[in-house]
Amino acid sequence: MLSDSEATELLSFLTPGTRPDVKAYATEYILGLSGHREGCRFLRSKPDLLVALFALTSDPSVAIVKDCYHIFINLSADETLHQVIILPVLLKKLLDPEYLFSDQICTILSNLTRHEKTCKTVFKVLQEEVGLAQLVEIFCTEGYNKMAKLHYLGPMLSNLTQLPEARNYMMDKDRCYTRYSWLLSDAVDILPFLLLPLAGPEELSEEENEGLPVDLQYLPEDKMREDDPDIRKMLLETLLLLTATKAGRQTLKEKNVYPIMREFHSWEKDAHVTAACEKLVQVLIGDEPEQGMENLMEVEIPEDVEEKLKKADTKEQQELEKEQEKRRQEEEEEKKSDADLGVHILVIISVHQTHICCLFQAFGQRWERKLLYFLSQPAKGLYDSGL
Repeated sequence: MLSDSEATELLSFLTPGTRPDVKAYATEYILGLSGHREGCRFLRSKPDLLVALFALTSDPSVAIVKDCYHIFINLSADETLHQVIILPVLLKKLLDPEYLFSDQICTILSNLTRHEKTCKTVFKVLQEEVGLAQLVEIFCTEGYNKMAKLHYLGPMLSNLTQLPEARNYMMDKDRCYTRYSWLLSDAVDILPFLLLPLAGPEELSEEENEGLPVDLQYLPEDKMREDDPDIRKMLLETLLLLTATKAGRQTLKEKNVYPIMREFHSWEKDAHVTAACEKLVQVLIGDEPEQGMENLMEVEIPEDVEEKLKKADTKEQQELEKEQEKRRQEEEEEKKSDADLGVHILVIISVHQTHICCLFQAFGQRWERKLLYFLSQPAKGLYDSGL
């Protein structure tokens, strides 16, 4: 590892006035250091180097800026890094719809929010400088930044929910109600995106097809469903959450979601996913809640009832685990049975071939053509031939 004098010399190369090729060599070298644990430990002990590298994220050279961001991505899982990184600067750049390195910023923020300590810092600065609502708006706006995909905003938002204050903000009733209505509106039209991975190639009636969103009508025969059961379950839970309001339930019913769920339920094999599907179907085909309970998010549940529901949920999860294990064992037995059948067939073929070879040896080559002929005939012909 570098000595103190060597680190000081390296720092002198990380100034805006240094020749571009020298800066490039220096940042490339440091990027290599950040790729392993000892190098990361060394860099974290040199805050002057990190400050200089962060300053170079505004360098005119794209290659140098890219190296600097990748260095901080490698280091950003450390809980002390937020003391060096200037979060307001990162957030300001993230809001720029033409910024080239927004994906790298999203990755850094995602890493920093993994730990509770740094997550609190990020959330505090985020609320002061930008506001969580604006970040969600950016995440939900397709093509907000044509230079970046912003995919890592999703994990960052998920990480923020480990904080009670972030959860309370996101689950504010008025905000949730407005957000759900907006998600189901024509402006976003989220429903096809949630349903398409759950839809299969089954043929629906003309009436059922016409009631579906356009993207879900008359799907091809080779349409495949999402193959990850965890993702299928999350999609169903999201749909169920959208039915918490009367407007959400009406929208899902008007968009004819039920036929998709009916066919999905017939196809699904995972017990946990099936249970999630059945809960959604109950809402879709059930009666509306009584007056005063239309918005399920506002319903106050008595403590004794909530305790009973928790016990019932625990029991249900245990039963689902047993059902899932039973299905797994049945599948294994079926595979074993198929394998045993395959071995049995191979043994029969092997014995049959050995028998033929013995016949060839016993009766000589003059019987070869006749035996080959009998081999192509029904089995009993071979033994009825008088050989």
